[in-house]
Amino acid sequence: MQQFLEQLGTHFSHHPWLVAGAILAAALVAAYEIRVRQRNFAAISPQDAIRLMNQGALVLDIRKPDEFAAGHITGAKHLSSDQILTAGESMKKYKEKPLLVYCDSGSLGGSAVRQLAEQGFTKAFTIRGGLSAWRAESLPVTKS
Repeated sequence: MQQFLEQLGTHFSHHPWLVAGAILAAALVAAYEIRVRQRNFAAISPQDAIRLMNQGALVLDIRKPDEFAAGHITGAKHLSSDQILTAGESMKKYKEKPLLVYCDSGSLGGSAVRQLAEQGFTKAFTIRGGLSAWRAESLPVTKS
């Protein structure tokens, strides 16, 4: 083992650019994987969202109040984005129940789900593509 480590050290000292390139490549691959996993964190399709809704999931719309009034998923409750930060206290009874959060495009919904997960919500999901994806599949939207 000692001899192997000495040879490895010699190789590193003779080929610093190769070693640096390998380390950089590994870091880029790791960063890419982390980014992909964060982007798809608990994101589900509109069809999977319907299945969750049929199982009694609470549906939360985190868009602006005027956007919510203009059209939202049937049965959705409006929750402002600042209320997400304190949802752990105000929505304790939903921590173990299915929770579906959506915005217009899905980007804010993913962030909201991460916030909810940090507060102990174990079954929080967002719709991949948000309300836009919901509408693209011609699923029903209602107005207040």
